[in-house]
Amino acid sequence: MKKTLNLLFASVMVMGMSLSAHAEGYIILASTTSTENSGLFDSILPKFKNASGIDVRVVAVGTGQAFELARRGDADSLLVHDTNGEQRFIDNGHATGRADVMYNDFVLIGPANDPANVRNAKTAAEAFAAIASARAPFTSRGDDSGTNRAELRLWENAGVEPDGGWYRELGSGMGPTLNTAAAMDAYVMSDRATWVAFGNRQNLTLLFEGDNVLFNQYGSLLLSEQKPPHLKHDLARQWHNWLISKEGQQAIADFKVNGQQLFFPNAK
Repeated sequence: MKKTLNLLFASVMVMGMSLSAHAEGYIILASTTSTENSGLFDSILPKFKNASGIDVRVVAVGTGQAFELARRGDADSLLVHDTNGEQRFIDNGHATGRADVMYNDFVLIGPANDPANVRNAKTAAEAFAAIASARAPFTSRGDDSGTNRAELRLWENAGVEPDGGWYRELGSGMGPTLNTAAAMDAYVMSDRATWVAFGNRQNLTLLFEGDNVLFNQYGSLLLSEQKPPHLKHDLARQWHNWLISKEGQQAIADFKVNGQQLFFPNAK
């Protein structure tokens, strides 16, 4: 009887260790709503899991919120798109390094009748100035995301401080902001990936693209092992290294929506 109990206890202990080990085989990735809404993670995460055995659990928030999650120790890894903010994050000791992973671009969306005549603008600054001059409805994410930060820089480049009833700060992700723009026949700046994957376009259409200032770089950050030390740094480093490896870069390149490539790998 005693031998049977000992064997049962050992079996439970083995099962417990196995379950514990399995539970540790994941990381929390704080990333952007654009990478989530576009379907990128649904495409590439199974490939990483097959290669490594590691699950990646995504918390899709604005870039500013992603930084905050990492500062609090609530994320093991970051994949975001605010190069200046990423460098400040490193300078402040919260990360030990970053790597370029991929890029796409921002686009300016608006109603097909284009009351601000944005489609004839020569530059992004001219397009934004035209919207402000016409006081045409504009929906802003207003959530301190990478997209929101880029949008605010573009208003500044245009010499405009957006305010008043025409400018709506929503405090929401890219998908909900596009939905609001569609309901209001408003202008909105979007990353191209979310726009291509967006299904509720109604009267919205792409009106302006191609200015170099609309370049949108994504980077992966390795978090500091000192702030805080309890994170799964080894697993996070495997994810980081896979993203910039030949296999990871090819997985990103292979992701398409309606035959259109949405992210372009550029790890160095």
